[in-house]
Amino acid sequence: MDKTTKSGHIRRLPASEERQYLIDGDYEVYEKEGIPTGAMAFHYHNFYEILYVLEGEYTSMVETQSYHLHKGDFLLIDQNVMHKYQPMEGKGENSKRIILWVTGPFLRKLSDEDLDLTECFRTESARAWHFPVYYEEMLRGYLLKLAMDGTAAGIRRAMDRGYLTLFFSHLNLLCGRKESLLSGEYVAEHPIVEKVSAYIEEHIEETITLEQLAEEVHMSKYHFLRRFKELTGVTVHAFVMNKRLIRACELLQKGESVTNAYQSTGFGDYSVFLRNFRTQFGISPGQYRG
Repeated sequence: MDKTTKSGHIRRLPASEERQYLIDGDYEVYEKEGIPTGAMAFHYHNFYEILYVLEGEYTSMVETQSYHLHKGDFLLIDQNVMHKYQPMEGKGENSKRIILWVTGPFLRKLSDEDLDLTECFRTESARAWHFPVYYEEMLRGYLLKLAMDGTAAGIRRAMDRGYLTLFFSHLNLLCGRKESLLSGEYVAEHPIVEKVSAYIEEHIEETITLEQLAEEVHMSKYHFLRRFKELTGVTVHAFVMNKRLIRACELLQKGESVTNAYQSTGFGDYSVFLRNFRTQFGISPGQYRG
């Protein structure tokens, strides 16, 4: 059931909302306020996400980096990229932000031969941005219009297509200007997660043991398990499983067979692959492949 509530004609979701899937088709826009208790652990989805900070501060961990965001900052998260809210003492309670979810196929429909509107999500090191005030206010205006409720469905959808096209057209142009990237004190690296992630990707077709990963980061098994869970909010086993599923999705999107997708990503048993795939995405690998 949709837990969206209405207040002041802006669609809002409670900070405790755990849903990480679309229920409105191609896109959703809503506001959240306070600490997002429903996003404390690594998660991912097969659509794009943009987070814009309306008020306060907000820290998000995306893959192996943390981004400390302030009012006016934008965070861009690609499809099937693990991310989470990262608690910081005294921060986040007064945070208010707008969340935009949009699917790749829908964005590509809005694109044309001269401008691919998904391009802004492609650069791994270019996720967090603070644009000059004029452009930031313009983008914020489009997001607020998209978040407004109460217009008749047919008119609403036509208006939204226009706002989304304008928003992403300007955003892609602005993301070509690297001087607006957040860096320095606002971006923190997490070497443990980076090394573990790189090792898994390099050995994804193989059996990967906890002992191998602990050795890779030069830690005892017990200390590694505890520290990794503190950083990511998930167990090492869940992290490895999700990396395998993400790689399988990439192969399926490229047209690989379901058999090749699960055998090439370290799933020795199809039933295990199918069960975990359905749990994560709600459909079978064959349906995902299309």
